[in-house]
Amino acid sequence: MAAIASATRSTLPAAPPSKSWYRQLYCWVLAAIVAGILTGWLRPSVGVALEPVGTTFVSAVKMLITPIVFLTIVAGIGGVDSLRRVGRVGLKSLVYFQAGTLAALAVGLIAVNLFQPGAGVHAHPGDLHLSGDAAQYVADGEHQSRWHFLTGIVPASAVGAFADGNILQVILLAVLFGVALKAVGPVGAPLVDGINRLSTVVFKILHYVMLAAPVGAFGAMAYTIGTYGISTLTSLGRLIGLFYGTSLFFVVVILGGVLALLRINVFRLLRYLREEFLIVLGTSSSESVLPRVMTKLEGLGVRRDIVGLTVPTGYSFNLDGSAIYLSLAAVYIAQATDTPLPIGRQLGLLAVMILTSKGSGGVTGAGFIALAATLSTVGTVPAAGIMLIFGIDKFMSECRALTNLAGNSVATLVVARWERVLDTARVNRVLHTGTPEPAPEAEQPQHADATPALTRT
Repeated sequence: MAAIASATRSTLPAAPPSKSWYRQLYCWVLAAIVAGILTGWLRPSVGVALEPVGTTFVSAVKMLITPIVFLTIVAGIGGVDSLRRVGRVGLKSLVYFQAGTLAALAVGLIAVNLFQPGAGVHAHPGDLHLSGDAAQYVADGEHQSRWHFLTGIVPASAVGAFADGNILQVILLAVLFGVALKAVGPVGAPLVDGINRLSTVVFKILHYVMLAAPVGAFGAMAYTIGTYGISTLTSLGRLIGLFYGTSLFFVVVILGGVLALLRINVFRLLRYLREEFLIVLGTSSSESVLPRVMTKLEGLGVRRDIVGLTVPTGYSFNLDGSAIYLSLAAVYIAQATDTPLPIGRQLGLLAVMILTSKGSGGVTGAGFIALAATLSTVGTVPAAGIMLIFGIDKFMSECRALTNLAGNSVATLVVARWERVLDTARVNRVLHTGTPEPAPEAEQPQHADATPALTRT
């Protein structure tokens, strides 16, 4: 028996030797988050003054996102052997995104009806007055059409898409450019090689920027707590707790069930991406780790063209956390304002939210704009009710971003499996050891240096 047990253990790859805790990036980020919370709580004025520290770090990452998305997609399309495969991957990604959004909205609706966090509030809509940023978000939402994610996909200029940081528009430009490169054949080969080399340089720049992640997380968290205070968390703690609990259920049960069908453990995937999750928690932005997640997924063995198409597109079309937030917030406002909302109207809300939840990733106040657009379109729930949750939106944005990140990571693995190119054994080896395996020469990623030295094993 001992020999059998020994043989069984030998089939698993040995875990890499542990590193000193002070060399782990996630330890530094976690310590920075705790320090930021304490600073904002004990010295609110100092926390508010630290806002530029957090925003500057996020801006530094965002300045690299559009070129990385463009270069990755172009290189991925340029490296495939058939344009038909690109179209097939894109179509499968959109089908899965739609299914994931519908599941997230449904889970949110079930949770808010089951626990009814807004019951007993009895807020009168006439007493709610829009002001400041909330008023602007509602105004933007009222002028936003149901199909804004389609009408806004074409940029006014090629440069404008990069300057505005509109990922959806950059994806369109990258797909057109990549398809054209592939169509011209040998003439475009030198350009593809140059794009691969350029992406290596850009990812090296990202490597330098990410070394400042603990500083950015500290500044962002100190500002959040210093501005809104711990008391804001407790005043609407029931809604916050329900949102976090529902999102956790969605990730562990729904997404975990999807991964179980692929014979992948969701907890190992979450551990593999722990540094990215902590950075998102500190900065409240899933965009801040988009390039790192793409690199990590390639390290699992997912083909580069699948990662390059699925992950950036998912940041606009696969916002699971935002979908849960929309359904919870809309019904909560109806409950809090004593607005009758039978199941038929809730299904109508769900149909509208399928559209309004798309294409707003990375936009400041996107959650509120999408919520205001939903309420304005349906007309049965007072849009002014968003003032009831405006104060806690910042604390809920972290959960939205974390859930969006988990959803897009799972989506990429699903599409790879759907394409029958996912090596599940390799994925499990990497998740067990925590160390990305070198890809075969034919699929070698061009930006292996994207992972900072602090995270290498």
